[in-house]
Amino acid sequence: MRDIRLLHLRTLPLLGLLAALLLPVTATAAPAAAAAPAAADPVRVMPLGDSITGSPGCWRALLWNRLLDAGHTNVDFVGTLPAQGCGVAHDGDNEGHGGELVTNVADQNLLPARLAATLPDIVVMHFGTNDVWSSVSPDRILAAYTKLVGQMRESNPDMRVLVAQIIPMNPGTCAACAQRVADFNARVPAWAAATSTDRSPVTVVDQWTGFDTATDTYDGVHPNDAGNEKIAARWFPALAALLEAGVPGGPGGPGGATCTASFRAVSTWQGGYQAEVTVRNTSAAPVTGWTVTVVPADGARVGQVWNGTLGTAADGTATVTNASWNGALALGASATFGLIATAPATSSAPTATVDCTAAS
Repeated sequence: MRDIRLLHLRTLPLLGLLAALLLPVTATAAPAAAAAPAAADPVRVMPLGDSITGSPGCWRALLWNRLLDAGHTNVDFVGTLPAQGCGVAHDGDNEGHGGELVTNVADQNLLPARLAATLPDIVVMHFGTNDVWSSVSPDRILAAYTKLVGQMRESNPDMRVLVAQIIPMNPGTCAACAQRVADFNARVPAWAAATSTDRSPVTVVDQWTGFDTATDTYDGVHPNDAGNEKIAARWFPALAALLEAGVPGGPGGPGGATCTASFRAVSTWQGGYQAEVTVRNTSAAPVTGWTVTVVPADGARVGQVWNGTLGTAADGTATVTNASWNGALALGASATFGLIATAPATSSAPTATVDCTAAS
């Protein structure tokens, strides 16, 4: 605080007084300190599900550290439950309630209070294992999903939702569970496509393909260390793409470069199929390039692409980057690339999870 002192002129001689009165009065204000830029609010991510997510849900710790290693430091995992072990430093807040059925959470309206307490921007949902185990029909589970997404959007109209095709299940007490999981997962992509909106997209992340209950779980249901690594690896590109694109109110803001990708089967034959993927610029500005991850269902593998450059990971995940001539997309513009995939003879209709990341 600036100290203002009063000068009491009592006995100053006349000449001194006149001289004092004739001196120019000047005041030099101290320069105002520059205001520090306000830190951007972190993006709040809610891991939502049952014991696979929360008890202890060590894939969350692995995912958290993958995000940090990739430079995504302004992220806050949120939930009304605390960390439950894992022995790895991470942000452990979560909404993974052991034993919960997603149908019960929907029927009992349990989610709104949890959303109000944590205010997430993104929900990462692996939910339904207990429902499948309890022989709840896919129709009922997906109806519960729809209700929960509606409640998420009431909490945040711009909610981003990542929903898993859940990991396989083969407990010794449920011989039918393995097929029930496969049947349920086959329904998820169509549900997501019907539920997704431009403002609040729903993205499917295939946690089922390439996951082996014999080697990736300790009891046919819950992931072991190898399983947790696989789960984190599958969530990472989808979540990182949302963080890089920016969510409204979060780092990157609503003006970040964004794109969507959609998969369409063109033709099928015994042991393979042809498909095309359409990439669309959903940004408020042009984008200069794009990358699409393609995770084929039912163990299929992408072997060839055109109008793009193919890279393939050991688990079958394909990464397709734009060609030199189709990476720049104006507002609302789109580009299409084609692919050929091999597939087991017993596979169902061709489907794949596709996620897009744009460069500005």
